[in-house]
Amino acid sequence: MTDHPEVKYGKTGVLLINLGTPDSTSWFDIRKYLKEFLSDKRVIEVNPFFWKIILNLFILTFRPSKTAKAYKEIWMKDLNISPLKYFTEMQTKKLRNKIENDKIIVDYAMRYGNPSINLKIKKLQEEGCENLIVLPLYPQYAAPTTATVCDEVYRSLMKMRWQPSLQIVSHYESDPMYIDALVNSINKKLSEIDWKPDIIIASYHGIPQKYFEKGDPYQCYCQKTSRLITEKFNKIPIKTTFQSRFGPQEWLKPYTDKTFEELPKEGKKKILVICPGFSSDCVETLEEILIQGKESFIKSGGENFDLIPCLNDNDDHINLLNRLVSNYLKN
Repeated sequence: MTDHPEVKYGKTGVLLINLGTPDSTSWFDIRKYLKEFLSDKRVIEVNPFFWKIILNLFILTFRPSKTAKAYKEIWMKDLNISPLKYFTEMQTKKLRNKIENDKIIVDYAMRYGNPSINLKIKKLQEEGCENLIVLPLYPQYAAPTTATVCDEVYRSLMKMRWQPSLQIVSHYESDPMYIDALVNSINKKLSEIDWKPDIIIASYHGIPQKYFEKGDPYQCYCQKTSRLITEKFNKIPIKTTFQSRFGPQEWLKPYTDKTFEELPKEGKKKILVICPGFSSDCVETLEEILIQGKESFIKSGGENFDLIPCLNDNDDHINLLNRLVSNYLKN
């Protein structure tokens, strides 16, 4: 048919997906982002009727101001962008350059906020992507992170008449290249400081304890990552902790903030912190750990405190992402 519309085909889409970020540090944008994030039933597993009341009447009234203050501390003002979005964009750009194949389109999306998963999947399909490889940037699988990315991907595909084939990289907590990259980042930081840490804290984002009891494997994956780092790097003791708890319920322990307060009393006054569960530096690493955590540690009697950067867009990380994606690419 001569009047048939042009149809692009034969491409493979690679979609990196990170948690997300507000569009700005304004109260409105922070509130919009928090509402989407905290409305996710995998993130907050409570009675939805009561949670909706609590969320809209209380949390979204008072929390945006506190969250905005935290984002303002770490916002990249010269680029008017959050570190998480900046590094996700750089990861995408460098992975695209690494792959160097005009039949493979590399892009990124955010689970919450912009650009959305739905928007980017539609765009990739329109560009002729008959195959889709989704790489959630969460090394350790958890229902409130990787699974909710999968939920949104599936919801987007359900609306499409012509769907691409789908492959998802669900976790890579024990991948040798990932462990090597983390160990290299520790050694790099040690070469830059003029003091020896008494201990290294491996701080992961926490989840409520009841999620683990219901069968979420996240804690096991975190402990596995820490164990493999320790086996590869045995110069300094490594302790696993969990940060960013929210609300009154019990979360995975030990808590990072409480650990910072207790370590100086145990004679451990020089510490390094690494956050293996975060693929990019963000408000949880830069503000919660490097600003709040450091202040708490020093006030409790600590002497030296530093944060090992996330893998961000360094060469080791890009090589890892390339390898993870290559496992699913057709020859």
